[in-house]
Amino acid sequence: MDFKDTIRQLSERISKLKESLLTEEATKNAFIMPFIQSLGYDVFNPTEVVPEMDCDLVKKKGEKIDYAILSEGEAIMLFECKHWQQNLDLHDTQLQKYFVASKAKFGVLTNGIEYRFYTDLEKPNIMDETPFLVVDMENIKDNQIEELKKFHKSYFNIEDILSTANDLKYMSALRGAIKEEFTSPSPDLVKILTKKVYDGIVTQKVLEQFTELVKRSLNAHINDVMAARLNFALKTTEDKPTEETTVEAGADNEVVEETSDNHNIVTTEEEISSYLIVKAICCQKVDVKRIAYRDAQSYFNVLLDDNNRKPICRMYFNRAQKYIATFNAEKKEEKHPISSLNEIYNFTNEILQAIEMYDNK
Repeated sequence: MDFKDTIRQLSERISKLKESLLTEEATKNAFIMPFIQSLGYDVFNPTEVVPEMDCDLVKKKGEKIDYAILSEGEAIMLFECKHWQQNLDLHDTQLQKYFVASKAKFGVLTNGIEYRFYTDLEKPNIMDETPFLVVDMENIKDNQIEELKKFHKSYFNIEDILSTANDLKYMSALRGAIKEEFTSPSPDLVKILTKKVYDGIVTQKVLEQFTELVKRSLNAHINDVMAARLNFALKTTEDKPTEETTVEAGADNEVVEETSDNHNIVTTEEEISSYLIVKAICCQKVDVKRIAYRDAQSYFNVLLDDNNRKPICRMYFNRAQKYIATFNAEKKEEKHPISSLNEIYNFTNEILQAIEMYDNK
């Protein structure tokens, strides 16, 4: 299993188990230790991972960090852990003290769901107040997985991480500022935009009038962008046959589909979302323009080259228990139960293998 699959699997584990974890120790065992293990470190090897490492600057209070990752006998990363329901905003000062007392370059504050990565970009050996990377494991994105991969034992390089840490920190701050501007535009932004469209003198009364107009215009623009992307995604539905399909084994054991007219098929938003996820997976192997779909009464079919004989996978969403079906080397359908769209990523290998099977043939 590759790194992305491991992280996605851990993400699904969190959603299933969190409500049963009543203590901080349980959170460590169920979530945080597997996370450290996913980074390539042996949590049971004291030369790699040290639990309760001494991080007491004055050597009197006996303060200890939950976990320290070592390289060549020196701490390179510290993990301060809390129960999964804990608000991490209340605990960053504790990690700051441990950071100063160690030689580690990176500190991680986590409750097993959210991971905040810190370093010392502003003052040497003084942990920054703002993390340069924040990852929510329940809503993790592909670009965040790539950032996490840099902390993997096989790829860990302090200079490489620090070279992007500064950009990540300020990008995160900028995104927060942009979000705030969309929610409540600042007077400075309102003034800049007003001057671009208003020829008169920008008085306080004019600013008050344009504040609400700017807010509405910003949100309208975002809605337009989202609508344009959705229309692009739905464009492939044009001229698609809406028909019931059944599968039989044809010559050379290829998948052959028989059709019967049916005009009661409704392609749901959930099916479109699953299609977009599969397209995102397939772009690792082929041009996404080659990925198409056809909806049927009983399932939603994703195809290579819009060819019925090249099914990549199928979604069975019109029932209480949802399934994704993949196809093996003999083109036999194998159904797998799923509880969320995120679980489609767990079948990345099967989806890519289907594409390879058709292209190699």
